[in-house]
Amino acid sequence: MRGARALGWFSIGLGAAELLAPRQLGRLIGVRGHEMLIRSMGAREIAAGIAVLLEKRPVRSMTGRVAGDAVDLALLGAGLNSSRTEKGKLGGAIGAVAAVTALDVLCAVKLRNGASSNTIRTVQTIAVNRSPEDCYRFWRNLESLPRFMKHLESVRVTGDSRSHWVVTAPAGQKVEWDAELIQDTPNRIAWRSLEGADVNNSGSVEFESAPGGRGTIVKACIEYDPPGGKTGALIAKLFGEEPSVQAKMDLRRFKAVIETGEVPTIEGQSSGRVLSST
Repeated sequence: MRGARALGWFSIGLGAAELLAPRQLGRLIGVRGHEMLIRSMGAREIAAGIAVLLEKRPVRSMTGRVAGDAVDLALLGAGLNSSRTEKGKLGGAIGAVAAVTALDVLCAVKLRNGASSNTIRTVQTIAVNRSPEDCYRFWRNLESLPRFMKHLESVRVTGDSRSHWVVTAPAGQKVEWDAELIQDTPNRIAWRSLEGADVNNSGSVEFESAPGGRGTIVKACIEYDPPGGKTGALIAKLFGEEPSVQAKMDLRRFKAVIETGEVPTIEGQSSGRVLSST
């Protein structure tokens, strides 16, 4: 992970140099007259570096860096056929990029091999008869989430983008973590747990206008590493507390709360009907 972060910062630094001083950098590597191309390469480098730093386990973004390195090598290699390049300097630049490419490949392979095979991802959607703006405002008030999230005991906002979560786990246990928002727009809220969490998790909720302007399609994506790995996830599922089941039921309760102001219950009744999801 540290190696990936270092490469991410390197990418941002290199990209800034390419954006701010393309002519000087071109002279350094023996290429003249390609300032716009160098600037575009700089923009890509900065975007790649930011992606590495933002991604919790940057497997995808590091793979993207390797692809970008391949493009850079192809462009530099093509420059060897131009009479406007200094072959010695350009050859040195190709060697440097090749070395960085090797580091990127090694880091990407290490991250991919070390990625948790126990990570579970669930995606649930539901149609809600309220506007996307209303859904966003309701969900963005993090401390009100326990109203419809059954296993969520409390959420306490600790900063502009950070909060502390306490969740009831299977067998009466409790798990806690600090989380931060990594995206907060009227159409999408995304978060991830911070280092030291009892359960590593991340996810997002999206609010899209339904066809014909008839309410909102709410889409929740959750990714987590279950305690005890896949065995722990299976045991939790047997007790009806597996997080994909929780997410589906929580969305149904969200629909009820935002549409009617209360969560329906069938406790004490011989039978009952649960709201359907889409």
